[in-house]
Amino acid sequence: MRRERSRARDGWESKIESQGLAYHRTAHPENLTRPYWDESVHYVLEMDEVLRLEEQVEELHRMCLEAAEHVVKTGRYEVLGIDERLVPAIEESWRRRDPHLYGRFDLRYDGTGPAKLLEYNADTPTSLVESAIIQWYWKEDVFPADDQWNSLHERLVDRWKEMRLREGPVHFTWTDADESGEEIMTISYLQETAEQAGRSCVPLPMEAVGWDGEDYCDLEGEQIKTFCKLYPWEWIVAEPFGAFVDEADWIEPMWKMLLSNKGLLVLLWEMFPGHPNLLPAYLGAPGDLTSYIKKPLLGREGASMSITTPSFSQSTEGRYGAEGFVFQEFQALPEFDGQHPVLGAWMVADESAGLGIRETSGFITDDTSSFVPHRIPL
Repeated sequence: MRRERSRARDGWESKIESQGLAYHRTAHPENLTRPYWDESVHYVLEMDEVLRLEEQVEELHRMCLEAAEHVVKTGRYEVLGIDERLVPAIEESWRRRDPHLYGRFDLRYDGTGPAKLLEYNADTPTSLVESAIIQWYWKEDVFPADDQWNSLHERLVDRWKEMRLREGPVHFTWTDADESGEEIMTISYLQETAEQAGRSCVPLPMEAVGWDGEDYCDLEGEQIKTFCKLYPWEWIVAEPFGAFVDEADWIEPMWKMLLSNKGLLVLLWEMFPGHPNLLPAYLGAPGDLTSYIKKPLLGREGASMSITTPSFSQSTEGRYGAEGFVFQEFQALPEFDGQHPVLGAWMVADESAGLGIRETSGFITDDTSSFVPHRIPL
């Protein structure tokens, strides 16, 4: 893996906005000199390198499913900070094997050796539009003879065709509280893939979802039997209608609460100690770690994190952490030209499906980070 410079396309802003990245300004702090979508640089990966990474990602996914089974069998919900009142519904969802659509592993990878798992965004992952669409059209414009680790669109469409869901349209929900537009554009893209698969679809903000005593419904009283949501499970179960989740199908399903939680890192290290794709992780205290990063169980966008090493410390602001923290061994992100990339490796169902790369000048990927494309020379 290497980082290369390239000339940005003329009118690149209008190009990416027309392709769905309408939020590249609003979702990124305005005072930064670097844009959120930065095509003045890109990463180059070799095909054999990508094939090795695909194998590692799919192995990590299998390990995560084993961890979910372990929690259900042993009742280790305290590691995940999950309220015991939610356990029956989670276990029923897992035993039914409610269908799942997608997720994103965040990895540390320097071009040599195995990738290291930083976290698994298994419930409401974003940067999907950038990964599936925007960087593909960039490659087609700038490096048309090359390839890309990117079968996201085709796999999403195929997965919608495979999933057995209740009769009726799929309601695609987001929250109006997101003013950047990122959530509505992401859920709109997911809706597009479902429509291409032949699904009937209805867009609906989560604020317009209610319960009529027998069914989920919208403000017009129309029944809702299937949700595809960009609304975290920990928020859904706190809603007044959160007690009735078994009355609908959910994408992602409720059992993803077992994976969309950084307590998963602790369980994985317990179950697979010394695994080459894992970093040591502990619940509530750093154990014997001298360099570690403290992460809230349910944090987002790098908020409420802190790094402690013998030589320096760093932290980010945020409102997360009441649910508890995990302490993961800190290995500095690799440096390429003064920037530190994190690889976002996508899964669709149980197969590797693509890559998105975000990079930052610091060691914590947050809302100041930029998305950069990649290519595979042929």
